[in-house]
Amino acid sequence: MATLTLASASPRRRALLAELGFQLEIRPAETDERPHPGELPGDYVRRVAREKARAVGGALVLAADTSVAVDDRILGKPRDAADAAAMLRLLSGRGHDVLTAVCVRRPAGGLELDAVATTRVEVAPLDEAVIAWYVATGEPLDKAGAYALQGRFGAFVRAVRGSVSGVVGLPLDETLALLRRAGFPLPWEAR
Repeated sequence: MATLTLASASPRRRALLAELGFQLEIRPAETDERPHPGELPGDYVRRVAREKARAVGGALVLAADTSVAVDDRILGKPRDAADAAAMLRLLSGRGHDVLTAVCVRRPAGGLELDAVATTRVEVAPLDEAVIAWYVATGEPLDKAGAYALQGRFGAFVRAVRGSVSGVVGLPLDETLALLRRAGFPLPWEAR
């Protein structure tokens, strides 16, 4: 079976791909993930995913980037607990978009394909006690938008319209379609 190079240190991305049976080589990419002035969320995640894919070697490289957006304002990972609490207040009682870009790159031959999945997430109203409790768990401190849908925060999500795996960090439908287009054998197709 062919090995896929994952340009990410994300345990969630690794787990999603491993559960499907992919053989992975993990090579986290070091890139500058700061948004450019005036950059829209979709353009931002697409650019960062491409830069991550270009930053590592491998026969076929898969990279992704996820961001939370509220009214075109990009929410990355919080700087600290106070920043996490501020993000959660912003998300409280309203909807927001989670955008995940995926890039598949084959350096030999210059193939580069990408896609962006946008998922709408509706959050219940959060009071200060809930926000303080959630921040104290430490869970939001390394997550875009300061929350993990698959973790404790799932109790406060009213609705998800779109890719659930995209909110977790890798939209599998789009990822599998890109790998197929790149000619990469999927685990159930491998001979």
